[in-house]
Amino acid sequence: MTTTGDKILDTALSKIGEKSLFTKELENALERNEVDLVVHSLKDLPTTLPPGFTIGAVLKRENPHDAVVLHPRHMGKTLDTLPENSVIGTSSLRRAAQLKKRFPHLDFKDIRGNLNTRLKKLDEKDDFAAIILAAAGLRRMGWENRISQILGPEDCMYAVGQGALAVEVRAKDTEILEMVSVLHDPDTVLRCIAERAFLRQLEGGCSVPVAVHTEVKDSQLYLTGGVYSLDGSDSLKDTMQTSITAVDKIREEVDELLQRVGVTANKISGPAQDNAEKLGIDLAHLLLSKGAKEILTVARQLNDAR
Repeated sequence: MTTTGDKILDTALSKIGEKSLFTKELENALERNEVDLVVHSLKDLPTTLPPGFTIGAVLKRENPHDAVVLHPRHMGKTLDTLPENSVIGTSSLRRAAQLKKRFPHLDFKDIRGNLNTRLKKLDEKDDFAAIILAAAGLRRMGWENRISQILGPEDCMYAVGQGALAVEVRAKDTEILEMVSVLHDPDTVLRCIAERAFLRQLEGGCSVPVAVHTEVKDSQLYLTGGVYSLDGSDSLKDTMQTSITAVDKIREEVDELLQRVGVTANKISGPAQDNAEKLGIDLAHLLLSKGAKEILTVARQLNDAR
């Protein structure tokens, strides 16, 4: 099936202004009972799903970081060692904002298309010295050998949900919900609930540069979140943590249809999910108290005017 986001290939995603770019047509088929489940990249799913739908499974996360794919003539280099004014292709405001600040000697330009198209544009023309893509997509396609450099959080934090696959189902279809629930990866679910709650509280989307980094260590969930101006010159970033110890060993009666930022995961500790969601909300409030709303409002206005 083809979605709006697959069809519009000449405009930056952040300029199209449609929240369900890669999901609407698939959800229509789900609603019409033509299909029983839909698999998405979680980062394509809005933090508030249309009524009647839920994420019934979030699979174990692939590497969520961004990757640098170099033009063959620059093999062996990194973003640090590329020549002055080298052009880097990315359609993501989030990537461009962080990388402009971190690598001021480089120029960043939009590049659209699916993975094949972008790699072809890189290899067959001399327009770009490198392009930035999600490592997860390259690995899933078997093109890991094209990855020249993985960008750590100190260079570029990733998008909310990046690297995770999500299975969307009809919210009241308990049979299908039960069937797909075995696919849930608990750590990935908790990380992504925190990330999605953070983004939703900020009222972000692909039209503003918002980035995250999460980690589960010693029963603690750590969330780092950042908001950026379009050129990366203005930014706010902070980290918070919460406990995700499973305290509800005896399963209390829960609302079977309970969703947290669009995710239904009844077999994963309810209190742990609540803590993860609260972590995202609290971090968003912290950044908003420091001026995040102003940064994002200006970024949105400038992006709309481009």
